[in-house]
Amino acid sequence: MDIVITPADFVFEKEGKLRDVYKISKKIGEGAFSSVRRIKLRSTGEKRAVKTVHKKSIRTEEERQMVFTEVSILKSLDHPNIIRLHEFYQDQKNYYMITEFCSGGELFERIISAGSISESVGAEYMLQILGVLVYLHDRKIVHRDLKPENLLMSNPSQEAGIKVIDFGSSHIFAKGEIMTERVGTPYYIAPEILRHQYTEKCDIWSAGVIMYILLCGFPPFGGNTDKEILHKVSIGRYSFPSPEWDGISFEAKDLIEKMMNVNANARLSAKEALAHPWLQNATRSRVNPEYAGPLLRNLQNFRAKQKLKKATLNFISQQLTTKEEREEMIELFRSLDSDQNGTLSKEELKQGFTKLFGHTIEDIDEEVDRIMKEVDINKSGEIDYSEFISAAINRQQLLSKQRLEIAFKTFDLDNSGFIDADELKAVLGKYHNYDDSFWQELIKECDLNGDGVIDLNEFTKMMLNSL
Repeated sequence: MDIVITPADFVFEKEGKLRDVYKISKKIGEGAFSSVRRIKLRSTGEKRAVKTVHKKSIRTEEERQMVFTEVSILKSLDHPNIIRLHEFYQDQKNYYMITEFCSGGELFERIISAGSISESVGAEYMLQILGVLVYLHDRKIVHRDLKPENLLMSNPSQEAGIKVIDFGSSHIFAKGEIMTERVGTPYYIAPEILRHQYTEKCDIWSAGVIMYILLCGFPPFGGNTDKEILHKVSIGRYSFPSPEWDGISFEAKDLIEKMMNVNANARLSAKEALAHPWLQNATRSRVNPEYAGPLLRNLQNFRAKQKLKKATLNFISQQLTTKEEREEMIELFRSLDSDQNGTLSKEELKQGFTKLFGHTIEDIDEEVDRIMKEVDINKSGEIDYSEFISAAINRQQLLSKQRLEIAFKTFDLDNSGFIDADELKAVLGKYHNYDDSFWQELIKECDLNGDGVIDLNEFTKMMLNSL
């Protein structure tokens, strides 16, 4: 039996004091219920962010449940344009969500400083936003509060990618479910939410409003009060006034109209919006073959026979790679991801190898099948973002002495210097119903001296074997 690893397996609820693990820095944001600070992981020096939700500000069980819903949803997501959750803490006063740190600020701030954004840049942003919505909606998750303030820029550069944040209002919906709860922000809320009868297409309306603001610098529905704004939203009539919209293409306006159709049934889905001519004509990621070639060769040469090695590689890629390492590979990942849905299918991988290596690979179908079998650790039928990083990154770079020691200590729960079957079960078995013999088998795969446990030397040899 193989082990199926998911992103949720390695996002732990930690005990102890946050300050023992992280150096706390300055506050970078504040809301009604929470604040966000920059922090630094003491063991590696990596910058991260902590969203602190104050328990005293939570008045109802419903509000408390929103915190756990956000954690649960973020744990399950693995997409290059969605904020990465690393850990979750709580104490008597607060809940703490540890996420990656985005140094580029809010998209909202870029819009304000620029006034408006060119169509080419706007199209690049919309490709990323709609790609996230395809990914979420495929997994039956609706965001429900999409707005520029919830879109962070990964870094300060002009080419920085978008990261979608704040899943506190999100909901996991059933197929065909009609939602009734009123959530969202006045400028961006869909009119059907105001009527308490809506589906995941409310996110498409919000994306349309964001696109409108990107291209002209002001919202389609203005007003001096929330009441005024919401009244205009409920009617759903807007225009493209002169002179701001005079130079904007017909295709851009057409996409906005189709995303902001008051009739939600006639509104485009995220996949349909991505297929619109305005986005199809947008400049896609172009990757230097000299850079992409070695990464795809790493992917091709990826081997991880031992189940524990597969699990550990997934842990290191998700939790211990630096933001810079992950972002180095985003462009290649996105260039391979032709349908922009945040995962790589067998066909997309085949196209990527053919484009870069031509017909130098004898049996491309057989080779891609083998790669999919090795790399698709969670058995989803596609290669997820973290799986891609695990397999494509330089192995010596990934498996540094420091990272291997941190990974070992993650499994060595009692700090004895050894990993036993019970500890593997405690770490990896939270979401899997494998019997005790399965965990014993994982130990035997790596237990070179036959003493029933794995020490650091055995663990390191397993991980570095066949580099």
